[in-house]
Amino acid sequence: MKIQSLCYVFCFFLISGMVAHATPYDYSFTTECLENPINPQYDGGIVVNPELKDGLSGWVSFGNAKLEVRKSETGNDFIVAYQRNQSFDSASQEFFMDQEKLYTFSAWVQVNPDQDDGTVVATFKTATGFFYDAGSTKAKSGCWSMLKGGLTVNESGPAQLYFQSENPSVDIWVDSVSLQPFTKEEWESHRYQSIEKVRKSKVKIQAVDGEDKPLANKNITIVQKFARFPFGCAINNNILNNQAYKNWFTSRFKYTTFENELKWYTNERVQNQEDYSSADALLQFAKSNGISVRGHNVFWDDPKFQPSWVPNLGPRELAAAATKRINSVMRRFSGRVIAWDVVNENMHFNFFESKLGATASSKFYETASVLDRSAALFLNDYNTIENPRGGPASPDDYLRKIGEIRAGGYRGPLSIGLEGHFSEVNIPFMRSAIDKVASSRLPIWITELDIQSGPNQAGLLEQVLREAHAHPAVNGIVVWSAWSPNGCFRMCLTDNNFRNLPTGDVVDRIIREFFGAEVMATTDGDGFVETSLIHGDYEVKFSDSDGNLSEKDAESSGLSQGFKVEPLGSSEDVLNIKIHG
Repeated sequence: MKIQSLCYVFCFFLISGMVAHATPYDYSFTTECLENPINPQYDGGIVVNPELKDGLSGWVSFGNAKLEVRKSETGNDFIVAYQRNQSFDSASQEFFMDQEKLYTFSAWVQVNPDQDDGTVVATFKTATGFFYDAGSTKAKSGCWSMLKGGLTVNESGPAQLYFQSENPSVDIWVDSVSLQPFTKEEWESHRYQSIEKVRKSKVKIQAVDGEDKPLANKNITIVQKFARFPFGCAINNNILNNQAYKNWFTSRFKYTTFENELKWYTNERVQNQEDYSSADALLQFAKSNGISVRGHNVFWDDPKFQPSWVPNLGPRELAAAATKRINSVMRRFSGRVIAWDVVNENMHFNFFESKLGATASSKFYETASVLDRSAALFLNDYNTIENPRGGPASPDDYLRKIGEIRAGGYRGPLSIGLEGHFSEVNIPFMRSAIDKVASSRLPIWITELDIQSGPNQAGLLEQVLREAHAHPAVNGIVVWSAWSPNGCFRMCLTDNNFRNLPTGDVVDRIIREFFGAEVMATTDGDGFVETSLIHGDYEVKFSDSDGNLSEKDAESSGLSQGFKVEPLGSSEDVLNIKIHG
């Protein structure tokens, strides 16, 4: 049996054996605040004395902090940085950092008793004065919180790890510290292993003749017709009257989000004068081309992006207008979209909460769940996977927001939208951030992916796309590149003649590899071909030795040669398919 497929970089790992020998990546994360920290990931990696069992060995003061090792009542050793005067005064350890490696970082932190909770950031300072934030968490008093993150550096050399807290009056407690380096080949092997486990299933195909006898040494071509993993791109009303745009888009994507056409400020520019004409036209275009649509958005919590007449409303009038809006847009498009961003960016902003009360979002989600029972209901915000320093939508804050919405009374389904507007790309942090929000066990999509313009925009886009697709918790990706003759929001995929830019070539390469793959194979003596295939819909055709379809193709037998590849019970299970030639 021979198999030839578009395996790209993954073939290297299979041939080299890298998959079998790479240190496995630890996707685990817990939001629990524990009496004692869990043992360090990777046994601490390259950290000296990660559990402080050897006193201060390996650890020094950063800034002017005083250090000591203490022991809890349960016998756990940990380091304390106290008498801090600056945000960066803390415990520190120096490492040699290799610019060719990717580092995953974790630690357990706590603040001293009787202190308010505070965000603690793990930072690395190089000898040449560059600073790299690896991750953050909200440290509590009385229990240990897990900080998880990662980083790469732009130059090799020594770097000092230290911890920051904006409040210098708190003591920072640290334990179970881990810094694990991975080569680029190891990192790619993690992606390969994840794809094989969560995106693919093993398939055993047998070719037989009309009498069910095996067809030995028969050339077949397995063509993916539809990918189960949603991968799409934003559009806007410029596509409606541009055939070149239509051709380019429909030949690639089966999922989309409208850039502005479903937003409140577009649909009701003047109070009580609704206009859904652009959204209706785009929905008809999508439906006629078999394209699924994410509804973006019902509300936007940013005060700058309300209809011009909304900010002047009093609480009672705003409540009435909001009720009218959610009923209007969701009743009109119920069952016609696969998802709704119900309250957009309501970690960064709180327009509705400030006017209608802290439970405003919870009430919107409750209403939405009644108005469209078939669509997924998303939170959607930015800088969760983009920014390791923390902020209003850090992974920890995202998880807290989910808790707030639940506490506000909403118990229905929720999904997580991670926008992915990258100014800088930190792949190890991105992976760890997804690990953290995945601890919620809610569906996750990357909803608005783009990369800031720069000399390596296309290369960074490819890194982010591969990382997102390979992560076991990610359920879909939408690229934020709706075309306009005056330019895209931040990243275009084509020029104005719809010739691919380097970013478009990256997207096409990803599509060929994961969302439209072809596998050419030759059956063995018993008519069998064994392979693993990306989940989706497939068609099998018989071909000659050059891969060209023979005259007697799959349809000539009169029997269906299509089949579906779906997740199986375990990675060891095999889907058995019989085809007739």
